[in-house]
Amino acid sequence: MRKPLLIQGGHIIDPGQGIDKNGNLLITDGKIKGMGEIPAEPDYEAINAEGLVVCPGFIDLHCHLRQPGFEEKETIATGTRAAARGGFTTICCMPNTNPPLDSQAAVDYIKSTAAADGVISVLPVGCISKGRKGEELAEMGELAAAGVIGYSDDGNPVLNSQLMRRALEYSRTFNLPVIDHCDDTSLSKNGQMNEGILSTMLGLGGIPAAAEEIMVARNLALAQLTGGWLHIAHVSTAGSVELIRLGKEKGIRVTAEVTPHHLTLTEREVIGYNTNTKVNPPLRTQQDIQALVQGLKEKVIDAIATDHAPHAEIDKICEFEIAENGISGFETAFGSLMQLVHEGQLTLNTLIARLTSEPAGIIKQDRLGTLSNCAIADITIFDPAREWLVDTSAFASKGKNTPLAGKMLKGKIMATIHHGKIVYMDDTFKIKEKPGGAKYRKRREG
Repeated sequence: MRKPLLIQGGHIIDPGQGIDKNGNLLITDGKIKGMGEIPAEPDYEAINAEGLVVCPGFIDLHCHLRQPGFEEKETIATGTRAAARGGFTTICCMPNTNPPLDSQAAVDYIKSTAAADGVISVLPVGCISKGRKGEELAEMGELAAAGVIGYSDDGNPVLNSQLMRRALEYSRTFNLPVIDHCDDTSLSKNGQMNEGILSTMLGLGGIPAAAEEIMVARNLALAQLTGGWLHIAHVSTAGSVELIRLGKEKGIRVTAEVTPHHLTLTEREVIGYNTNTKVNPPLRTQQDIQALVQGLKEKVIDAIATDHAPHAEIDKICEFEIAENGISGFETAFGSLMQLVHEGQLTLNTLIARLTSEPAGIIKQDRLGTLSNCAIADITIFDPAREWLVDTSAFASKGKNTPLAGKMLKGKIMATIHHGKIVYMDDTFKIKEKPGGAKYRKRREG
């Protein structure tokens, strides 16, 4: 049996409970067993968290683990280790695998592989349509029974409005969200980056904001018609934020997510034709970022999700036009998001809420995203002031494709605890023996 673990002296933030205070946190048998002035006992293992923030483990609603079918890009083993390094204790994997997750057998494979090879929790997202082809609905009831947390055709937007209507009707039956990649492909076809003056200057095909916004508007109309649950993936434009705001005001059941890269990077990153900046939807403008941040503050956008999209080196070392879309985001998400906190655009509590309690509510997991007594002990410990260099050679992920390579970030994950077990600890921690025999984990000075 694992020894009790005492996290000492940390700044505990749990937005779901309104907790923001210094204190100790006790973990026993994989669950939270106490908070406050808890004395150390000789048989406790202890972590010194002085100067660090202790919060619920991060939850990622949208990532790509590539397995099965594309193990050269990522596996469940490497992806979950990378996620743990990023502070994530639960991740929801998208169904664009080979075969796609459109059957109970495919979902069972993900669950069994994650149980055997993963270091954190993996929750699968099932397909909306068979084969992600947008022609015939998948067996949504079978997928719900298999344990999916929602339905999505991911990078394939559901272009058929009648199919989307039926999917939303079933979402009401099973109380699971339909997650759509909002993209009118007749407008975005052959696009490489955000449409505007810069795309013209660079000679790259543009993807207009309207390509996303038209589909957001259609999906909201269908959600209103059916009473279904719509979740809009990776919102990227100011117009989409306004549409979602109006939808919520009308009482439409809609939730939404935004990625770290759409919150922090603009289309100007494409200058120089760095293929690691190629992502779909594309990086937009500073005005879009301002609207996205405001939407996040107002809870128009409910959650932050990485859209972690790892690729093999060959997929990115090529001409911009033929490079794959996507950024490997697990390990840099938190550090890049802390930029918004340090600049005063978001409070630390809001950021933590959008990474913990809010996504937990979307996946209906009330024992996650919280430090409440008897909750699952999924915990993230971070140093908000620690500066670090993004070195992709040290990534746990197979995907090294990030425009942040070589950049300095301020805000670092120091430890990740999943079900009471330490699954990641920064190498600047060390173990000492305390009087009485208990192990004492302490940060090195400097």
